[in-house]
Amino acid sequence: MLAVLGAAFLHALWNAMIKLGASKVGSMVVLSVMEIPIGLAVAMTRPWPHTAVWPWVLAAGCTHFAYKFFLTYAYEQGDLSRVYPIARGAAPMIVAGVGAVFLADAVTRGQYGGIVMLGLGILMMARGIFTDGEQRRLLPFALGSAAATASYTLIDGLGARISGDAVAYVGWIFVFDGLLFSGGMLALKGRKVLAGGLRGWAWGGAASAASYGAYAISVWAMTVAPIAVVAALRETSILFAVLIGWLVFGERMTPTKALAALMIVLGVILTRL
Repeated sequence: MLAVLGAAFLHALWNAMIKLGASKVGSMVVLSVMEIPIGLAVAMTRPWPHTAVWPWVLAAGCTHFAYKFFLTYAYEQGDLSRVYPIARGAAPMIVAGVGAVFLADAVTRGQYGGIVMLGLGILMMARGIFTDGEQRRLLPFALGSAAATASYTLIDGLGARISGDAVAYVGWIFVFDGLLFSGGMLALKGRKVLAGGLRGWAWGGAASAASYGAYAISVWAMTVAPIAVVAALRETSILFAVLIGWLVFGERMTPTKALAALMIVLGVILTRL
């Protein structure tokens, strides 16, 4: 549980770094480029994956491309404390629903209750898009990101189990993910998306390292615990994102946000019963 909470903080941190960038697309491309050497450095220290692993790595790379694409454009439209909850909020419920039908993981009624509580808290956290006059164009992008998150969560959990080596599996996903997203966006927008100078590359490298830490911990956790529970627990990154939005970006902390945070904490407790 502590490991996944640490991963949740790292996930919120790298999203905040992307949000800080002058160009959200450019920051995500730099992050993706930096993922390639990080992934190779990790993967080359591990045994070569067997043939059955590669389709899962490729599928994960494709769904990560969709996740980054939708998330980047959502951040172009809205605040961290609004986009992030919507983008992350629907994913655990999708994972739980699919997992209940297709996976053999044993998830108790109490754990599913925690997942529902967690999801409701996250959705409440995002309600300002409808009540506070915020930019609603972020909604389809954020929901697209949520669908991609649910997809890669299931793919990663199953793929890591087939691999038997979560560290190597994550390393190769970073390589494929970095190549697909950076290559795709460079083809769409040209080299101008890499503008940002040394500072931009430094931020991108730091965000990429935080992203690897968050991702590797989560995928490892899925090999030793039910995927739906890990997926729900790591959504506590919402708490960290809201705090970063409040303390760093000066976003408002309202009573609704405080209540939603309490619901998220209760949901986490229920997933551990």
